[in-house]
Order: sequence, then C-alpha cells, then structure tokens
Amino acid sequence: VGIVGRLCVGNKNGLLLPNSATDKEMQHLRNSLPDSVKIARVEERLSALGNVIACNDYVALVHPDLDRETEEVLADTLGVEVFRQTLAGQVLVGSYCSLTNQGGILHPSTPIEDQDELSSLLQIPLVAGTVNRGSGSVGAGMVVNDWIAFCGQDTTATEISLIESIFKLSDKGPNNINQMRSVLVESMTS
Repeated sequence: VGIVGRLCVGNKNGLLLPNSATDKEMQHLRNSLPDSVKIARVEERLSALGNVIACNDYVALVHPDLDRETEEVLADTLGVEVFRQTLAGQVLVGSYCSLTNQGGILHPSTPIEDQDELSSLLQIPLVAGTVNRGSGSVGAGMVVNDWIAFCGQDTTATEISLIESIFKLSDKGPNNINQMRSVLVESMTS
C-alpha cells in the first residue's frame, strides 16, 4: 500500500493504526517489531492518522477534532503528552509539520510567534520550512527520525540544508551514514 505512512503514526514506544488495519496486518507488525513497542488500533473518524497527528518520542500535536478516546489511546500507546493544535490555520498537523526529538519543521506560513510558543511547549527547536520545491506539506513530503531523513526528489539543496540543520542530522557524521548505508545494502542483497 502506497499510503501506509499517512494511515499510521508511531515512535520508539508504539504504533497507532486505524480501524481499517486487519488482524493479519496487526499480527505481521507485532511479529516485526520489538516486544517493547506497543501496537493499538483505534476507531477514529479521522482515519488517516499520519495526516492528523505529528509526534516524537515525548509529545504529539493532534487535529483539534480528534476523538478524546483516540487521544487517550495515543497518549498511552506512544507515551506522549498530547496537544490539540492547528498550524498556520491548517488542522492537518501531521501533513504540515514534521517532528523528531531533535527539532521540527512547520508549515511555512506559521507565524514566528506561534513557532516560538510551540517550541517552548514542545521543548525542541522549530522552524518554518518547505520540501519538494516549496511545498508546505512537510509532514507528507518527508520521513525523518533522529538519524536520517528521506524527502521527495524535488527537494532543493536549500531545503535539504534546513532539514539537516533543524534535525541535527549533519552532526551524525559521515561514518555513521556509511555504516547505515552498508547495513542497508547488505540487507537488500540478502
């Protein structure tokens, strides 16, 4: 399925799936993840969870209309503090921002006052930015964790520089990248 990243949301603590996830899919995920990672399925009208939730290992921003029950399951499964939020007037916070434990990128129209307020609330540095030659859909246009980021092929050098800077990816050093590349290539050839 090409939209799996938009349907689920997770961090090191857990994975939250929409009610459309089958028992077979849940079991496959359970078998593929460490036992310490919780997996939960929620009955949520806003079922594209990746579009309506943005999180790291400690906090989550959610669509203002997310069900209270989903919010509780999210907090329990992912081990995060949950904040209902909009970004630049947009309710799809998962589509319009991307967060890690190191920092975050917000929709480019997010006012500086909102950026500062959110940065203080989330306790990470935040910046407004774009991916894919000016797209404000930064959450939909990239996948990032504390070690690496993948973004669309139209992402410019300036956008990549901002991504590396705010997420502190260039601090990881070329040795770590070469090691990850070796593991990836080895796993693909096995």
